[in-house]
Amino acid sequence: MGRSNVGKSSLLNALAGTRGLARVSSTPGRTRLVNFFRVGNELYLADLPGYGYAKVPESMRREWEALAVSYLVGRKSLALCVFLVDLRHEPMEGDLTMRAFLDHNQLPYVIAATKADKLGRGEMTKRRRALEAGLGKSAKAVFAVSAETKAGVDELWKSVRATALAHGA
Repeated sequence: MGRSNVGKSSLLNALAGTRGLARVSSTPGRTRLVNFFRVGNELYLADLPGYGYAKVPESMRREWEALAVSYLVGRKSLALCVFLVDLRHEPMEGDLTMRAFLDHNQLPYVIAATKADKLGRGEMTKRRRALEAGLGKSAKAVFAVSAETKAGVDELWKSVRATALAHGA
């Protein structure tokens, strides 16, 4: 889950190790349903519509929000939420709202800070630490990842898989 154009589908493809599994588009707002992807015999990954910038009517945004909320709240089989933010930018209002939603509903989550390949090593480390202290203070972990170079993807995948297996997925 995350803002439109943060790289949700690209990261899902990188996690699954399959190019083209989830449709990737340069146009924000292409994911309009909850899309499920079975990974091996172990677990399912769900790709949710994004929030924030997308050239769609407000009524459609509200429908996406209702869809995401109905999927997330009260789902016993949900082991972990992967909350994506763009590492290059400060958290936006929608990111703060999402964190408040996750915390309020006591949903377990990790933060995947995407597009890490767009920053130098020092800046990436600085921004990841800032996320850990701020937006990610109640997250299980914060990972700097790149779907492009696969940096951090293995660590994120290990966390997702371990949590799902411990949950009994």
